[in-house]
Amino acid sequence: MSARDVVITGIGLVSSLGEGAERHWEVLRAPGAKPVYDADIFHPYTIHPLPEIEWGQQIAKRGDQRQMETWQRLGTYTAGVALGDAGAKDDEQLLATMDMIVAAGGGERDVNVDQAILDAALSRNDRDVLLNEKLTTELRPTLFLAQLSNLLAGNISIVHKVTGSSRTFMGEEGAGVSAIETAVARIRSGQSSHVLVGGAFQTEHPDMLLAYELGGFLHRKRWKSIWKRAANDGGGVITGSGAAFLVLETREHAEARGARIYAVIERVASGRSKRADGNLSDAISGLVRALDLPEDQLLAISGASGAHVATGAERSALASAGKFAVRGFSSLTGHMKEAQFPFAIALAALAIHNNAPYPPFDAENESELNGGPVDAALATAIGYSRFEGAALVVKA
Repeated sequence: MSARDVVITGIGLVSSLGEGAERHWEVLRAPGAKPVYDADIFHPYTIHPLPEIEWGQQIAKRGDQRQMETWQRLGTYTAGVALGDAGAKDDEQLLATMDMIVAAGGGERDVNVDQAILDAALSRNDRDVLLNEKLTTELRPTLFLAQLSNLLAGNISIVHKVTGSSRTFMGEEGAGVSAIETAVARIRSGQSSHVLVGGAFQTEHPDMLLAYELGGFLHRKRWKSIWKRAANDGGGVITGSGAAFLVLETREHAEARGARIYAVIERVASGRSKRADGNLSDAISGLVRALDLPEDQLLAISGASGAHVATGAERSALASAGKFAVRGFSSLTGHMKEAQFPFAIALAALAIHNNAPYPPFDAENESELNGGPVDAALATAIGYSRFEGAALVVKA
């Protein structure tokens, strides 16, 4: 135990299952948890949609709500949930010195403008002139400003008064891994005493699905557990809208203000293997070894996306690296890109805090955890296309 242990004191979660740490624990702890999904709106693709959200609970000003895209609104809202859970929401001095690290995507495109340009291009050959016309009439500078990835951090700062240093990472699951890894390193080194870290993803937008499908990653037709998609049409990924933010602190800082501690992030490991070489399973095994895990059977909260190659490699690596009771939460929430790793860590922390494992989310493909207290858990996020991350979360 050290004064600079990285402890989790606040958890903010939103997914198709609902919002808040307590809600997710309640749903996922019950045997036979069912997914919430929509197979019609983007047929033949299935998505896990956002639940009904009262944005005003965390973003009081309607003007602030209006100027944000949904993914920014979602991230800002969930950050507020995490701050409230940590008992930091109304502590101006605490917020003024709180650092922030956000994992973000590239924003949502204006699909109507895109379609108008494509339609006009069908009947014109002077496409350079056409694009210049649209630049001056449709593609407003303010539209581009609203797409900036660091606007999520900016909105969190404006709405919740988190005004310490701010960093934004981009790049799918890798952004979430880097955000957590950087936050942990800063706290351990003494550069930060408390950090808000997390990300958000809004899939209910055609261009978000397009990014997956251009690479052939989306699962087609009916919903299946992530472990059962390998033999089906498409690439195996079913996406979900959601967000996860954590408040991390040094143990010393958390105890000094009397904060509740969920768990400790003991170690984080990351990598970016050359997947074309076919060594992803070995790379994942290396990450797991680097965490120096306990020898007993361990709960593994897997952020596996369902993508055939990545999910198969993770399953193989965990099967050979130790005794794991794996829980693939994306079966129930969908794949949430930048939010995937923070979400996995949050679920691991909840199991440790409540001293109870989650039952199998897929009874045919996930084993029970054999008795005893939940003192530690592995959290993973193996990128559907690139980047790998894993963390050991332990009891405080």
